[in-house]
Amino acid sequence: MGLLFSTSLWAHGGAAGTDTDQCKIEIDGEWVHYTAYQPFIAPGEEYCSSIPEINTPTNLVFDYIGTKLRGVQMEYEITKEPEGNRILFKEAAKHTTGTVNTTHSFTEASRYLIHLKLIPDTGEPTDVHLGFTIGSGAGTSWTMLAMYAFFIFAGLYILYLSHAGFKEFADKLMGKAKAL
Repeated sequence: MGLLFSTSLWAHGGAAGTDTDQCKIEIDGEWVHYTAYQPFIAPGEEYCSSIPEINTPTNLVFDYIGTKLRGVQMEYEITKEPEGNRILFKEAAKHTTGTVNTTHSFTEASRYLIHLKLIPDTGEPTDVHLGFTIGSGAGTSWTMLAMYAFFIFAGLYILYLSHAGFKEFADKLMGKAKAL
């Protein structure tokens, strides 16, 4: 049951594989996987479209899925939206390891946009984007709240059916509620 409430399980939409991964960006037929971490707030937790806290170091990791992008220059930029103000910029470079790591402390709760620009040796650059928000607090989604409520009510119902003392208490409480 603990797996149902694991935020890591639901981090990529509750499913596995690149077909359902909301934290991936397609660029020129190749994939880049993006993950954000806030190790001082929640060590080991992965974030994608919603990062909880501002004013704390946020590790941004871009992993190339496959090897084709490793030989091509890629530029990274993050802008604050809707203004489009540049918050972070990494010059175009070839990332032969297939991983780009950077750390930034965001100071404003807002919506941000990741810009990846593939700069091939010949041809036109390709620019793709992925949005995320930061500073909304850890929060709990409505889906998770509904799941919590379901399991609480299911547990209370099982307790009602299996424990005479609790059944008597609940019946008295319901009788008082009906009298109102």
